[in-house]
Amino acid sequence: MRRLWWAVALGIGITAAGVAVADNLTSSKQADFYAPGKHRFYVWCQGGGDYNAVERGASAEDAQMRLYNGVKAKGRPACWPVWQGKISG
Repeated sequence: MRRLWWAVALGIGITAAGVAVADNLTSSKQADFYAPGKHRFYVWCQGGGDYNAVERGASAEDAQMRLYNGVKAKGRPACWPVWQGKISG
């Protein structure tokens, strides 16, 4: 019985630690989204031709729109950049 109690307590501790780490990663990712700098995108294109790209911006949204406008100006209006994360540096 004592071993079962320790196993349950260990399971609860591991779960709590996992939730804390996930919450911290989520908060960090949200802060990265609004931070200025280089942002990484997966550019999804309807009909194929997807690719990865990096764009600078005041935020991920700003960088996304800059990249989208650049892609559109190159004659590819059916492509949309999907944010993957901020690049440090």
